[in-house]
Amino acid sequence: MDDVEIRRHLPGNLPQLFADGADGAGPGADGAAGRTLSVPLPEGDVVWPDPGYPQRQLLMRPAFWLSDEPVHGELWGRLRAEHSRSGLWPLLLDETDQPWASGQIAPEPVAEIGNYSPDAFLYEVWADWAEQAADDDHDELAPFGRHCPGPAPAGTLLDDPDAVADRYARALGAREPSLGLVAVERGADAIAAVGWQGALNHNEWTAPLAAVLRGWEERFGARVVGLGFNTLELSVAAPPVTTRHAVHVAAEHWAFCPDILFQGPGTLAGYAEEIRGKTHWSFWWD
Repeated sequence: MDDVEIRRHLPGNLPQLFADGADGAGPGADGAAGRTLSVPLPEGDVVWPDPGYPQRQLLMRPAFWLSDEPVHGELWGRLRAEHSRSGLWPLLLDETDQPWASGQIAPEPVAEIGNYSPDAFLYEVWADWAEQAADDDHDELAPFGRHCPGPAPAGTLLDDPDAVADRYARALGAREPSLGLVAVERGADAIAAVGWQGALNHNEWTAPLAAVLRGWEERFGARVVGLGFNTLELSVAAPPVTTRHAVHVAAEHWAFCPDILFQGPGTLAGYAEEIRGKTHWSFWWD
């Protein structure tokens, strides 16, 4: 079989991921039409949400495809390069705690992500904290305290975002992750589409967090590379490089994932030094 023939369709049962118009074409549309993938895949299968697990929507298709065995990080980059043709965003999935294969997931409609404003999310989280915080808690979020600083300015690209993402995927490959493939137009949407529940103790819905990630894609050249039970791994091509900018970005990170402070350095200033100039961001929720 030559390369031209290989490119005619998505292999195996991957077309099922587009069965109800997962690519935005609409319910019942053949969203897999015209999709191609030339990268050979390891053995794997599609994953359906467990009907016994609380669900957000009635899903008429599998949520994602999952490899049977761990993969090398290089494969992530090859699949990422074909995303525009395949419509499938790759994810390196940590199998240590999250039973991905058992379907303990709750996918949310990708179409709803656009209904959320990342700025409004930031202000809402900050306002809720300010209302409940004691006076002596404000030092943690100095220099902002009760006053939300709003979104940080965009960073300056240090390298091509895709190249930075590919390098980080190779690094994460040392953890022997499984490979996931999800039908989304952009990587930020993947956390909602696969039904990831890692931040459930912080925010009931994943779509608002995906909206935040969309903004980080645009302002910081971020790419979603990996997921675990309660972890998220992003590559970052335009990180903050000054202390002032890093503190502002740290405020956004805190609203997105408060545990970065409460289980980490304890202050925005301390956390800002950890992310200044760093080309990957790691998040962990309790």
